[in-house]
Amino acid sequence: MSITKTAMITLCGRPNVGKSTLTNALVGEKVAIVSSKPQTTRNRICGVVNRGDTQFVLLDTPGLHRARNRLGDYMVKVVRQSVADVDAVCLLVEPIANVGAPEQTLIDRIREEKLPAVLVINKIDTVEKDALLAVMAAYSQAFDFDAIIPISAEKGDGLEILMEQLEKYAAEGPQLFPDGMTSDQPERQIVAEIVREKLLRNLDKEIPHGTAVEVTKFSERDSGIIDLDVTIYCEKASHKGIIIGKNGAMLKKISTQAREDIERFMGTRVYLETWVKVKENWRDNVNYIRSFGYEEE
Repeated sequence: MSITKTAMITLCGRPNVGKSTLTNALVGEKVAIVSSKPQTTRNRICGVVNRGDTQFVLLDTPGLHRARNRLGDYMVKVVRQSVADVDAVCLLVEPIANVGAPEQTLIDRIREEKLPAVLVINKIDTVEKDALLAVMAAYSQAFDFDAIIPISAEKGDGLEILMEQLEKYAAEGPQLFPDGMTSDQPERQIVAEIVREKLLRNLDKEIPHGTAVEVTKFSERDSGIIDLDVTIYCEKASHKGIIIGKNGAMLKKISTQAREDIERFMGTRVYLETWVKVKENWRDNVNYIRSFGYEEE
């Protein structure tokens, strides 16, 4: 079944409440991007689940915003805005019958952004069923959740009910991430799409459509600065000259615009190096198409 809808869902909650375990359980495998590193402020895509006609993008992010706009002209626009602006929030809590300070802060943010929210009570395998009623009552008083769903991420209990609820927040839209996404692919892919968007915006129509962008280096320094090496491939030597521009001016303009957007998306400083290479007729070569992350039409 092809993907015709997407749902951007923020998973929020205090550390060690089971966000990573839940993500891995929903994705169905260990998602490498869920790491034991301390949570950074950067928007973090922690899992992608394709189910039926819907792609769910699960975000572990401190940024909660109501979606302000839908489909943009370019996939990158959709990705960037959707990453910032989610469709719904899952507040993950432990089965404790009082609302803690971190939970209250998150509830306040959800209320402020007027976001639909689902309360997910995790670790239900650790308490008696009766104890859950008190937890539900405490949180029901704190906020009018669309649904309250008890689960055990570790045991897999309640996940089907949770996914059925999350499906209600899906909106018409393209598949944002390819099938079989790997751990760092979303960030690499978004970087590549941002660069491609700048090519589309700054160049005459026929040239950017003959370009592909490959991120060949993506590394993070201890200071948090991200180093990126990006190669832009075009089909003709004459196109290469146009992309680079007089004294490198066009490439510099494209790179600067891309870097500013990437920094906004990543929430940190970025050091971006760009190169332009010619690969004649790459669009007719299946191996090139695959190596750039595109599937055959």
